[in-house]
Amino acid sequence: MPMQIRFAVPADPAYPARVAAALAAARLRRFGYIGAVLAAIGVIGWVASQASDRGGRFASLWTAFIVAGVLSMLYAPWVRWRARRRSGGYAVEGGYDIDDRNIMMRSGPESGGIAWDGVERVTETPDFWIVYVGRMPATVIPRWLMSAEDAGTLRAFMTERGLLGSH
Repeated sequence: MPMQIRFAVPADPAYPARVAAALAAARLRRFGYIGAVLAAIGVIGWVASQASDRGGRFASLWTAFIVAGVLSMLYAPWVRWRARRRSGGYAVEGGYDIDDRNIMMRSGPESGGIAWDGVERVTETPDFWIVYVGRMPATVIPRWLMSAEDAGTLRAFMTERGLLGSH
């Protein structure tokens, strides 16, 4: 039996902000990792330089690594905060129509879709399934707006296709 899932998205001002935050987090996760590495290198270098004869010679270089690392780690939360703040005015009614071939989304008068054949993977957050086309997150599917039966059906479909899981 073919899969057919339909559900509505209410015109909730918090919804666009949640979507923007989820997509931003998925796109910007690597900045946190890069920042942690830069900060760790900076701390290790600074400690090692203080222990050596020429302690002050490279202190500014290691301090720059630490500052760059901390700023990189703060970049993703800052972008998520801005996305939440800016997207609150985009609340319109919409909906999803998901079948074996496509994920169709409607937001106000706009609509678009993604073919399952173009989906590379799907990851999970507490509220969403994040759908990737290529390496970029393309859209989200809000699990909490679906019935438990529909969410189970979609989970089984994505698992069967090898899209859902640890990547």
